[in-house]
Amino acid sequence: MLKKSLYSLITVAIFAVAIIISMSIYTLYSKKQISVDPKLKEISGIEFDKFNRLWAINDGGDDPKLYRLNEDGSIAKEVLVTNAKNIDWEDMTQNDFGHFFLGDFGNNKQERKWLTIYKIENPIDIKGHTTEAEIIKFTYPELDGNPVTPDKRNFDLEAFVAFGRHLYLFTKNRTEPFDGITNVYKVGDHAANFDAELIDSFKTCTTMEKLCWITSAALSPNRSKLVLLDSTSIWLFENFTEDKFFSGDVSIIDLGIVTQKEAITFYDENTLIFTDEEFKGIGGNAYVIKLDEVTKKVIRKAPK
Repeated sequence: MLKKSLYSLITVAIFAVAIIISMSIYTLYSKKQISVDPKLKEISGIEFDKFNRLWAINDGGDDPKLYRLNEDGSIAKEVLVTNAKNIDWEDMTQNDFGHFFLGDFGNNKQERKWLTIYKIENPIDIKGHTTEAEIIKFTYPELDGNPVTPDKRNFDLEAFVAFGRHLYLFTKNRTEPFDGITNVYKVGDHAANFDAELIDSFKTCTTMEKLCWITSAALSPNRSKLVLLDSTSIWLFENFTEDKFFSGDVSIIDLGIVTQKEAITFYDENTLIFTDEEFKGIGGNAYVIKLDEVTKKVIRKAPK
């Protein structure tokens, strides 16, 4: 009798787990819009140009190129940035004037002292297949040449946005033990060498670092909403004051199954596009969500 009861419990538990996994897969894949061209296997940044066409970049190891995607996910055009290197391109954003910024600032081992952002014209103004970038360099003042202790390893970077005349950088936390905090640094948006200024921080979660890493960021066209992306969720920030992005309302949107989600951008004030990298046949897609159609779990309301 005991064996039968135990068998029944195990069967129910397996069935429950199967349902949860199935629901998680559906949550993500119900939002799938297109499969991305295999050449963008490590897609790490996306942005729309002034004609609302989607552009993408690859992670480190690829040529220093931008790729324009057709509506079916195939590549329509490639643009080479002739004076750039792709050491570790991790995100792409644009400012109010339509300039694109390409972030070569991945810093997994916390060993890169000087990091680079390439600034180019809006791709609609690039007539051929090459362009030249304005080069922005920055370093963290905290990196003084001494080894970074495990509890201070918060100088990797995969996410940034343009706001006003500055760029805001959101760190990918690699602290040990993992504390879940993304730091926000500020640098100028023009060619110069900057000391990145630490201005704020936000704690995501501490359950597991790979689920809480911030891998991309985006501001809505009217700069009233900020989103941060991780492997399972979108963090939505609204009603903030100036560049104090974490001062307003905070919500989280569940994206279902864990995949290597690496890029996000706004199409309009209500529509978000995000992508994941392909890994062993999973991912490699672009997904669409409407903010007025998804469930948003409120984490915090702005103080009145």
